[in-house]
Amino acid sequence: MKVLLDECLPRPLKNCFPEHECRTVPEAGLAVEKNGRLLALAERAGFEVFLTMDKGLQYQRDMAGRNIAVVIIRSKSNRLADLLTHVLECREIMGVVQVGQVAHVGD
Repeated sequence: MKVLLDECLPRPLKNCFPEHECRTVPEAGLAVEKNGRLLALAERAGFEVFLTMDKGLQYQRDMAGRNIAVVIIRSKSNRLADLLTHVLECREIMGVVQVGQVAHVGD
């Protein structure tokens, strides 16, 4: 599965998902794009899941008809140590979330 990590997440987090093709927004050449355009470009690039901490994303964009799923991590911070506690749950939800859906993991 192709997974895109938002800029708000630490780059080393991608190493927690070796079973997936995981890239950060800058690595995918999508830095500086806003959420709506970012999702559209990510879809065109074949990404299936967008991993973020941006809780407002689900309210800013209509996901109906999208060919990408969004997983929002709820964590006390975006420090890697805090996010590591949510990796297992992220893996589980990425296995069942469908395109066009927004799923939440964490606190």
